[in-house]
Amino acid sequence: MDEAPVVGLGSDSGSMSSFRNSQAKDGHSSRAERSTFRQGVKALRNSITSGHKRSGALRNSIISGSKGEGSLRSSISCNPKYSGALPGHGVPTVTLHRPLAHSGLQRPCCPWSQEARAAVLICKEVNQEIKMKKKDSTKVWPFKYDQLLHIEDNDFAMRPGFGGAPVPVGMDVQIESIDSISEVDMDFTMTFYLRHYWKDERLSFPSTRNKSMTFDSRLIQKIWVPDVFFVHSKRSFIHDTTVENIMLRVYPDGNVLFSLRITVSAMCFMDFSRFPLDTQNCSLELESYAYNEEDLMLYWKHGNKSLNTDEHISLSQFFIEEFSASSGLAFYSSTGWYNRLFINFVLRRHIFFFVLQSYFPAMLMVMLSWVSFWIDRRAVPARVSLGITTVLTMSTVITGASASTPQVSYIKAVDIYLWVSFLFVFLPVIEYAAVNYLTTVEERKQFKKRGKISGMYNIEAVQAMAFDGCYHDSETDVDPPPFSIHSEEYSVNSKNPDNPTTDSAQLKRKKSLRGNVGKIILKKNHVIDTYSRIVFPATFIVFNFFYWGFYV
Repeated sequence: MDEAPVVGLGSDSGSMSSFRNSQAKDGHSSRAERSTFRQGVKALRNSITSGHKRSGALRNSIISGSKGEGSLRSSISCNPKYSGALPGHGVPTVTLHRPLAHSGLQRPCCPWSQEARAAVLICKEVNQEIKMKKKDSTKVWPFKYDQLLHIEDNDFAMRPGFGGAPVPVGMDVQIESIDSISEVDMDFTMTFYLRHYWKDERLSFPSTRNKSMTFDSRLIQKIWVPDVFFVHSKRSFIHDTTVENIMLRVYPDGNVLFSLRITVSAMCFMDFSRFPLDTQNCSLELESYAYNEEDLMLYWKHGNKSLNTDEHISLSQFFIEEFSASSGLAFYSSTGWYNRLFINFVLRRHIFFFVLQSYFPAMLMVMLSWVSFWIDRRAVPARVSLGITTVLTMSTVITGASASTPQVSYIKAVDIYLWVSFLFVFLPVIEYAAVNYLTTVEERKQFKKRGKISGMYNIEAVQAMAFDGCYHDSETDVDPPPFSIHSEEYSVNSKNPDNPTTDSAQLKRKKSLRGNVGKIILKKNHVIDTYSRIVFPATFIVFNFFYWGFYV
C-alpha cells in the first residue's frame, strides 16, 4: 500500500534541508510573526473544514509574513520523522524549525502553546482522513451524505431520466394484518409494508466495501421518490412509533429501495344479495398521482410473488380464501392513462354465527307452528295462542337480524329465508281461522238436518266445551234428551245443581273420553288439518332443499 501523504505547514513545499542552507538571525520571533502564525493555523483549520483534498493546498494556506533573509521561515511538520512526541499526549511535537546563522544544523526551539497543539491535532486528523479516503470514500465521516450522494449538484425535483423513457418503479407488498371488515360502511382496514424499487443514477457513489447505505425519513424530502397513492382510500397513515417507519436504502449503482409501513382504510364494493352466504371480492388499488404512463411505469417487482401475507392472518366473520396481485390501466380524460396495481383478496363469510342467530330459531318456530294441526279444532284458546306466539317470535328474529345486516335496497338471502319462515308461521293461523269457520258452518247444517233447533242442545254443547275444551256430538258423547213434552221438565231439572241427571251426563262424558281421545281427534279432525299435517312440513323441506342448494 502506498504511504499516505503528510500534511504540513510551511512557507514553501521544499524539504527540511532548505532551511539548513538558509541564513537568518537568531532571536525570538516578533509579535507580528506570532500573529502570522496564528492566522496560518486558523487558515489551516478553515481549509480542512471547507473540504480541500490536496496537502499542497493546505500548506499554501499558511501565509508567511517574512520577505527578507531575517524573516521567520517556519515549518510545522506532522511527519513523526522530523518531530518528537509531545509529553503525555502521544502525538507529534510541533517544532519551529529556524535556520541557524552560522551553521547548517537546525535546532528545535521550545514547543509552542495552544496554537501549536491545535495545529498538531488538525494535521493528525487530516492524515487519517486521507488514508481512509484511499481505502473507501463511504467511510469518511467528515463528508455528509448529501455531499456523497451529490444531492446539491442535481435537481431532484425532476424524475430520473427526465425527457426520456418512463422510469420503471417496481412494487411489492408484505401484508401484516387485515384489521377489520365493515359491512355497514362497506370498507376494510389493512396494515402492510409497501416497498418501491427504482434506479436513480444521480444517487450513485463509489464504494468498495459498502454494498448499500441506509437512511431514515430525513433524506426523503431531498430526493425524488414515486408519488404512489391509494385509490378509493378513506383514511391512511404511516406508523411513527418509535420513529417514522420509513427506510431508504441506496446502492452504489444508483438502485434505490424505499420501504414504509402503512395502515389504509379503503372502500370495498360489496354485494349482499347472498348475505350471509356471500363471498366478497375486495381490492386495494395503487397508482401514481402525478406521473402518467409516459413518465412512470408501475409494475409488480416479482410478478404474482410480489404479494406476501402473514400465515396467521384471521378474521372473526370471514375466511380469507385467496390473495392475488394484478395490474391494469386507468384513464382520466384530463391527464391520460396511468398504470394501476391491484391487491385482490377473496373473503368468504363464516355461516355458523348466523345459523345460531337467525336460521335455527326460524326453523324451530316453523316446526312449533305445526303443532296446532294436531290440536282439536274446537280448542280455540290453545290454537290461537300458539299461532300468535310463533308469529310474534318470528317478528323478533327478523328485527334482530335486520339490525346486524347492511341496510341495502335489495333483498338478501337471509331476508328470503326469514320471510318465508314467517309465512310458514303465519299460514297456520289463517288455516285455523278457515277450519273454525267451516266447522261452524258444518255444525249449523247438522243442526238443521236433525231438527235440533232447541236451545237446550246448545246449552249442553257449551257445557261440554267448558269442561274439556272439545266439541262432542251425539255419536261420541251422551245423546241429548229427546225433544218431547218432557223437555220442560228436563230444562227445569238441568237448572237444579242437585239433580242427578246432570251429574250422570258428566260422568258419561268422562267415560267416553277415556282411551278414545286419539280416535276422537282422528275421526273428528277437519280435512284441512289432515292435509296441513303433510303439506306444510313437506313444502318447508322442499324449500330448504332448494334454498341451501342454490346459495351453498
